Amino acid sequence: MLQLVPTPIGNVADITLRASSALSEADVFLCEDTRVTKQLLHILKERYNLQRKENQRFIALHSHNEDAFFKEITPDFFDQHVVYVSDAGMPGISDPGMKLVAYAQMHGIEYDVLPGANAVLTAFAASGFDAVRFLFFGFLPHKGKERSMELDAALYSGYVTILYESPYRVRKLLEEIAEKEPGRRLFVAKELTKRYQRYYCGNAAEILAKIGQNIKGEWVVVVEKSGAEKAAGALSKEEIRALDLPKKQKAKLIAKITGKSVKECYNEMLRE
Repeated sequence: MLQLVPTPIGNVADITLRASSALSEADVFLCEDTRVTKQLLHILKERYNLQRKENQRFIALHSHNEDAFFKEITPDFFDQHVVYVSDAGMPGISDPGMKLVAYAQMHGIEYDVLPGANAVLTAFAASGFDAVRFLFFGFLPHKGKERSMELDAALYSGYVTILYESPYRVRKLLEEIAEKEPGRRLFVAKELTKRYQRYYCGNAAEILAKIGQNIKGEWVVVVEKSGAEKAAGALSKEEIRALDLPKKQKAKLIAKITGKSVKECYNEMLRE
């Protein structure tokens, strides 16, 4: 059996009873980083007396070695109790995990995904924005035309949009939003659930002034949905199709503004 198990995004006390049970009973851990997982297990033992099976194995499984891993195993690998954990939060949400689920589905392997800590939902609930729908963009590209295009798609989607950003680029992101949409309301969360968790509300310039040089840690940026007059300025599907970008990238952008899957948008372009 395969279980995808979310782990705390900061505060170790957020581990669930079901997650603790899965960690205790696992025969094999597939880990985004084995060192991080072993450290978490050590802390859980020290603080909460987590008991574990003897001779548990740890195997690294991350975005750089997924394909090689699946070529080496056979479905009977999952006759044992296999647990997958990313470094923090929900596997598959800006973390590896989706290919494991696809493999399990393809080969009829029993699997389960446990609920648990997730920065996207935590930040959305904390934002106070009056909306029932949101789009999650994860991390934007680091630079260039692709980054600008993705940010425009996020700003003018017509929905509340949630972004992740590293401490190395969070000021850049806020400066970009301040230039494009100086009046847009944002909710920015730093180090969710951790000791130095902070919430910031306001427009981009106001938040930049509040955070100053205090940019260490992980950040979640929640962007209030655009007004109708701004949404009208968003790039249309036709404009995106006309851009000098690879079809896969254009399909990704169109998917984000239409709600369709990337594969569906890509196939539509191939048929044109």
